[in-house]
Amino acid sequence: MKYTGSCHCKKVTFEVDLPESIECERCNCSICSKAGFVHLILPLSKFKLISGKDDLTTYTFNTGVAKHTFCKLCGVKPFYTPRSNPDGIDINLNCLDELPKEVRIVEFDGRNWEKNASALAHKSKSSNEANKR
Repeated sequence: MKYTGSCHCKKVTFEVDLPESIECERCNCSICSKAGFVHLILPLSKFKLISGKDDLTTYTFNTGVAKHTFCKLCGVKPFYTPRSNPDGIDINLNCLDELPKEVRIVEFDGRNWEKNASALAHKSKSSNEANKR
């Protein structure tokens, strides 16, 4: 099913293809806990930027792999390229206009990211790729 989302000012809008039941992570690392980001990691093929490409700015730190994208006008980070899944996209659940019927939020220990990141690696794979394992 298609779901739409945006930043606060709606300059940046996007669409994602999701099942009716999803699992998301609430991370306790410094950037996620301060920003209130709830992670919905998807294959890039499930994401479409509708508007606002020129209204995004990027912030990187540490290894530079994660590409934190923010709206230049309102400052909201509706999605980004996560270090755990650089081939995918990480949507902020809080930026979706409507939620799927079933949302399960699990706690993720991002303060100990190196030890726990491998638990997220499968999230950016399509269901076909995941089933091949």
